Amino acid sequence: MAGRINDDDVKAVRDAVPIDAVVSDYLQLRSAGGGNLKGLCPFHDEKSPSFQVSPSKGLFHCFGCQEGGDTIAFVMKIDHLSFSETVERLAAKGGITLRYEEGGYNPASQRGERTRLVEAHKIAAEFYVEQLSGPEAETGRKFLAERGFDQAAAEHFGVGYSPVGWDHLTRFLRGKGFTDKELLLSGLSQDGRRGPIDRFRGRLMWPIRDISGEVVGFGARKLREDDNGPKYLNTPETSIYKKSQVLYGVDLAKKDIAKASRAVVVEGYTDVMACHLAGVTTAIATCGTAFGGDHIKILRRLLMDNGSARVIFTFDGDAAGQKAALRAFEDDQKFAAETYIAIAPDGMDPCELRLAKGDEAVQDLVQPRTPLFEFAIRQIVGRYDLETPAGRAAALDESAPIVARIKNGSSQHEVAVQLAGILGILDTQFVVKRVAQMARWARDRGGRGPAPAPERRSQQSQSYAARTPQGPAGPALNLRSPAHRTERELLKLALQRPELVSPAFDAYGEDEFTAPPYAAVRRAIEDAGGAEQGLGSAPEYLARVRDAAPNDTVRAMVTELAVEVFHGKTIDEVYAGQQLVQVRLRAVDRRVREVTGTLTRLGTRPDPDHYAAVQKELWVLQQYGQSLRNDGAAAL
Repeated sequence: MAGRINDDDVKAVRDAVPIDAVVSDYLQLRSAGGGNLKGLCPFHDEKSPSFQVSPSKGLFHCFGCQEGGDTIAFVMKIDHLSFSETVERLAAKGGITLRYEEGGYNPASQRGERTRLVEAHKIAAEFYVEQLSGPEAETGRKFLAERGFDQAAAEHFGVGYSPVGWDHLTRFLRGKGFTDKELLLSGLSQDGRRGPIDRFRGRLMWPIRDISGEVVGFGARKLREDDNGPKYLNTPETSIYKKSQVLYGVDLAKKDIAKASRAVVVEGYTDVMACHLAGVTTAIATCGTAFGGDHIKILRRLLMDNGSARVIFTFDGDAAGQKAALRAFEDDQKFAAETYIAIAPDGMDPCELRLAKGDEAVQDLVQPRTPLFEFAIRQIVGRYDLETPAGRAAALDESAPIVARIKNGSSQHEVAVQLAGILGILDTQFVVKRVAQMARWARDRGGRGPAPAPERRSQQSQSYAARTPQGPAGPALNLRSPAHRTERELLKLALQRPELVSPAFDAYGEDEFTAPPYAAVRRAIEDAGGAEQGLGSAPEYLARVRDAAPNDTVRAMVTELAVEVFHGKTIDEVYAGQQLVQVRLRAVDRRVREVTGTLTRLGTRPDPDHYAAVQKELWVLQQYGQSLRNDGAAAL
C-alpha cells in the first residue's frame, strides 16, 4: 500500500515553489496590477488574457473558464497528474525530501506512473549522453561535426547515442529498479522474442523535452547502412509523449519567445540547433508531425497573442516544404500573431545555410519575409495561366475563399487588394466585393455571423449558480447590482487584505450578504477561524478558507475573489471602511423595511408589549442607520 505524504511536507512544497515560477514554465505572464500577473489561460482558448496569478497568495484563477487553485492544483490540471505525483515533482523542484506515512518511502512502489516514466527518460538521456563519448559513437560524432556541431553544442542540447546492441539501455534501467512493464510503457523498450529490447539502437539521440524541461521522448537519427528503419525514428505515443503536443527546443526557447514576441518554426532537430547557435534562440520544431492546433496553443500562451507578435515558418523550398507551408496556413487564423514564411536560397534548410554561409545568413533568413497568406495565395495562383481571362478567373475562384477566411475585416480588405494585383485584375473593387461575398456565404453556411466579442468573466459570475448543481441555491450574481458589487469587494478585502477589515468583518453575519455564493464564502471564512486568521501568513490563511469551503463551487469562488483585482484605485483603511459601511447599511435598511412591514401588519389593535418592542427595534435601527450615514466606519 502506497504511503501518504506527510501534511507538513505538502505545506513545505507549497511554500517552497512559487506559483508564478511554475506557471511561467507554461505561459508568459505580465503585470496585471495589484501585485498580480496575467496571461492567456492554458485551459481554454482565449484572445485576451483572463488568467491571473497571485504570487503573494500562491493562487491562480481564470475569469474565463473558472479554473483556479494553488500551485499543486495547477500542475495537476495542466499535466494530468495525481496529487502525489504533483507533490513529488514540485518537491524535486524545490529540493524537499518527502516523508511518507503508513510504512515509509519506497520509490518503486509509491511514485505515480507518470513520475516513473519521466524519471526513466531522464536516466535514459544521461545514459545516451555518456555513450556519445565512446568509440562506437564515432559515426555519431562525425555526423554532428559535419553539420557544424562541436562537443559543447552536443552537450547544450543533450544529444546522445544509443548503442547497437539489443538491450544495453533496457538492462541499465532494470538495474535502476524499473520494471519491464514500465520500460514498455515508456516507449524506451519494445517487445522482443525473449522479452523487452531497446527501441533505439545505433542512432544519434535527441531528447525531446516538454515546456517545463522534462524529457518525455526521443528523436533518433539513423547512422548505419545496415539499419533498415526510417531515417528518423521518434518515441511512440505514450502517456507522457504526444507528438502533436510537444515542440522540440521549446524548453530552451520559451523565455526568448516571450521576451521577443517572436517564434521561428523550423523542420528538424539540427535546424533548431543551427538556429540557436547562430543567435536565433526562438527556434523550435515539431517532432515528426505537421505543425497543428495543439502546437499553436503552446505558442499562443508564450506570445500572449498580442498584435505585434510574429511567427516565422522556415520550410524547405521543395514540394514537400510548400505543402507543409500550406498546411500551416490552414491554421493561420488561430493566431493573433502575424505569420510569415522564409525560404532559404537554393532550398537550403537553416542547418545547411549556416554551414554554407555562416551565422549571419541564418539570422537574415528569419527576418520576416513573405506573409504566409501571400505565400499560400501565390502557390495557388501559380498553377494557372494568368495571361488568359479564363486563367485569371479560375485563379480568383480558388484563391478568393482563402482570403475570405481572414477574420479581421480591414486585413481581409487589404489582402483582397493585393490579390487583385497578383492576379493582374485591374478592377480591384470587383475582387474586394467577391472576397466579401464569399466571407458572407461562409458565415451563412455555418449559421453564424462574426463571432461576438467575448464578455470578460472578471465582470461576471452571472452563470455561477448554473455552472454546477452543487452550488449554493439562489439567484445568479448580478454585478450591475450595487449591493452585489460591494459585497464582492468586501469579501475580496477579507481574503486579500484582512488587516484592513479586521476585526469588524468577523462580526458580520451571513445574512448581510444577499448573494448566496457570497454568503457561502462568508461562512467558509468563519469556519476557517475568521478574517483575523489572515493577519499572519496569507497562503496559509487562504488554504484554510479553501479547505473550509463545502464544495468545489464555493472553493472556486474563494480562489476567484482571492485573485481578482480591486475596483478602487487606492486600497486603504478608508476604502475598506466604505465597503464595510455599505454592506452593513444595506443590511440595516433591509431590516428597517422588514420591521416597518411588521408594524403595518400588526393592525390598529395590536398587543401593546409586542407593539412597543417592535417600535423600539425600529427606532434603534433607524438611529444606527443614521450613525452609519453620518459617521461612516466609526459607527461600526
